[in-house]
Amino acid sequence: MGGRFAPLSGLRYAPLSSSHFLSVMLSIISPCEAMVWSPCRPVNVMVRSLLAAVFSLILCCSSMAELKRFFHPPKSDGSLSFLAIGDWGRNGTFNQSLVAYQMGIIGEELDIDFVISVGDNFYESGLREVDDKSFEESFTNIYTASSLQKQWYSVLGNHDYRGNVMAQLDPQLGKIDSRWLCMRSFIVDAEIANFFFLDTTPFVKKYWKNPKKNRYDWREVAPRKKYISTLLKDLERALGESAATWKIVIGHHTLRSVSEHGETPELVKLLLPMLINYGVDIYINGHDHCLQHISSTDSFIHFLTSGGGSKAWRGIIMPTVENVEFFYDGQGFVSLQLSSTEANIKFYDVFGAVLHQWNTTKEFYDYIV
Repeated sequence: MGGRFAPLSGLRYAPLSSSHFLSVMLSIISPCEAMVWSPCRPVNVMVRSLLAAVFSLILCCSSMAELKRFFHPPKSDGSLSFLAIGDWGRNGTFNQSLVAYQMGIIGEELDIDFVISVGDNFYESGLREVDDKSFEESFTNIYTASSLQKQWYSVLGNHDYRGNVMAQLDPQLGKIDSRWLCMRSFIVDAEIANFFFLDTTPFVKKYWKNPKKNRYDWREVAPRKKYISTLLKDLERALGESAATWKIVIGHHTLRSVSEHGETPELVKLLLPMLINYGVDIYINGHDHCLQHISSTDSFIHFLTSGGGSKAWRGIIMPTVENVEFFYDGQGFVSLQLSSTEANIKFYDVFGAVLHQWNTTKEFYDYIV
């Protein structure tokens, strides 16, 4: 049986405010001053200087955000299996319910540990408020199979940003449906694999400069450059510290794609070099409403698009210099099975048929690196 979801609920990041810390420092300084013999006032100054330096250091460290981390244990044999789905929330229409049904069947066969949602969770414009009925009509009432009653780890897509982002991130949704966990960016540590969930929508300049008729909820994000800079630093730190066998990054937007949206230039410029440098194995995204597997010509990264959760069939395919292992302009989802030495990936259509399968062993990578 799969391991149960076990968030690090005991670890809640509560940075000490500068005012609180200052009051603590002053309470320390006062006794120190009392202990110092009055003719030795230079010692008093040294104490103040030392504590001021410590104060500055702690303030600096506390200002560095850290990606929140959750622990999800693998199966008893150390393996892990999960499904990835994106671009789905349409109240069951556009074959969303049929895809969900097949996910339930495959989820049972693989004894999945969790589900990953790569964004655009609720169309057309996210959720309006915490009690928006779309949450239950597009999620709770659709993914009803027993095998799908596992933890769902979700990131935001551009359509989610067109609604009330704070509602979709609100922990209150977890009380409505305990499977739901959605954050901007975070990490899931599953021992043999680390999953780095990334908020990609703020990277895309056109959403800021030319939103057309759309309105994006940039609360807690603006200013853009500072947000992206901090996020990339946090991600780089986390990737550098990861000792997991498999490093998998999840974001809504594409890095490599031959479908309608193509590559996301901002991510190719700012994110891709980091993923290559830190040996990321797989990048999973949605955004393009299709299924794709593209392998890199200059790294070992494999790019998986699982954006076929509902509306699809765009009828667009564009050329690329990368290796297109598989492309399907239709609905479906992806499964991944991981062990300490092997990864197995399958793409399924709306009828549950396997359209594409690919596997690799870690020894092969170690050998040629």
